[in-house]
Amino acid sequence: MDIFANLALGFGAVLEPSNLMFCFIGCLLGTAVGVLPGIGPLGTIAILLPVTFGFAPEASMIMLAGIYYGAQYGGSTTAILINLPGEATSAVTAIDGYQMARQGRAGAALAIAALGSFFAGCVATLVIALFALPLTSLALSFGPSDYFALMVLGVVASIALAHGSVLKGLVMIVLGLLLGCVGTDVYTGSMRLTLGTLDLADGIPIIAFGSGVYAIAEILRGLEDEKEQERDVLTTRVTGLMPTWADIKESAWPILRGTGLGCILGILPGGGAMLSSFTSYALEKKISRHPERFGHGAIAGVAGPESANNAGAQSSFIPMLTLGIPSNAIMALMIGALMLQGVAPGPNLVNEKPVLFWGVIVSMWIGNLMLVILNLPLVGLWVKLLSVRNHYLFPAIIGFSAIGVYSVGNNPFDLVVMAVFGVVGYGLTKLDCEPAPLLLGFVLGPMLEEYLRRAMLLADGNPLVFFQRPLTAGLLLVAAVTLFAVLFPAIRNRRKVVFAEED
Repeated sequence: MDIFANLALGFGAVLEPSNLMFCFIGCLLGTAVGVLPGIGPLGTIAILLPVTFGFAPEASMIMLAGIYYGAQYGGSTTAILINLPGEATSAVTAIDGYQMARQGRAGAALAIAALGSFFAGCVATLVIALFALPLTSLALSFGPSDYFALMVLGVVASIALAHGSVLKGLVMIVLGLLLGCVGTDVYTGSMRLTLGTLDLADGIPIIAFGSGVYAIAEILRGLEDEKEQERDVLTTRVTGLMPTWADIKESAWPILRGTGLGCILGILPGGGAMLSSFTSYALEKKISRHPERFGHGAIAGVAGPESANNAGAQSSFIPMLTLGIPSNAIMALMIGALMLQGVAPGPNLVNEKPVLFWGVIVSMWIGNLMLVILNLPLVGLWVKLLSVRNHYLFPAIIGFSAIGVYSVGNNPFDLVVMAVFGVVGYGLTKLDCEPAPLLLGFVLGPMLEEYLRRAMLLADGNPLVFFQRPLTAGLLLVAAVTLFAVLFPAIRNRRKVVFAEED
């Protein structure tokens, strides 16, 4: 079968020593940023985008992917041991994981989190391998109007399924779309929204934009605390890493359900790891025979969300690899990394760059195995990493970001862009505006405009082209229904409940 030949191609690419090394580096960095609260994979990937410019496309994507799903593992360590999620997707893990640690069962909680993540990651990778080619074949039959409608649906769904205000999410999307239009119009050659600055003729550089909005803004937010909070590490020595048969039996179904939820929700725009973990915890508590145990050390409250967030993280690669459409902000940066390498994301990727396509997929299997080895035996090392103080960490991040941004184009103006959007990103956090829709709009803006204008040109300017094709009309109808649905009070309140963190 073709699937086995494709997987063999992927294994051949990943098992090259250089790519294997980049896979390990990605997993190691992902675990580290997952452990350290406040950094996260998004800021890390934004910082490292300039570094990947000098690597082969396969190596850079394998490393960046490892950072993303590796952070899901690392976040559970601090959530369980110090009740401080290193990654937002592990917020619900802290509810029961920390209680298990207080009861002397930190080892069992860490083991179940790692094993559940490993199982979910392997299953999600298998799902990607099975559905990649059918989705790619389907995407090749899409016309410009279909792609436009699909992107509109993606933008709307990313707001509907993400946490936060719907209105603020819409504003951020629109602002991102406008920023994505800055530069030279490819059809007329005229300059748009450049403020008369030639440095913006090619548009706002995505590396400077991403580093500013996420890395620099996060540091500015962290500097608000005049005194760093002491991190009360419950234990630096974890024993009993082998879960009991009773633990495995109690965790089996939550792991399976969490894996299934993550695989489904990760594909949806705005879904991904966070929505998957929160939804899994709510589901486990709802169907449990002993819901009163949740919040007091229920192992299902660790197994389900940890499986869901890892499956959601990896299944979010499906629309990015097959359609060239990001389902969340991190996938938007992944598309930026591909563009930086001169690789066009989309359905032709599997035919034009099969080694890259299948190499990234297979690297997830190997990466998940590396992460189990990194997270369980080395848990003491990750706890010691928490001793690194912010006044050492923050200047290093700023310096590394500045060097990386400047090295890509050797243009001092890029540093100005990074600084400006660092302040903008900080301002957005003060206004409770999520920067993720802003980045999605920024990346999707040029593609959305391109397919809109291409469809209009083919139809001689007739706007009815978006209603003549059943697929286009259907996608736009679903987008409209979704947008209006989230405005209803009942559904709006339900979104708040799903993302509510329990005490």
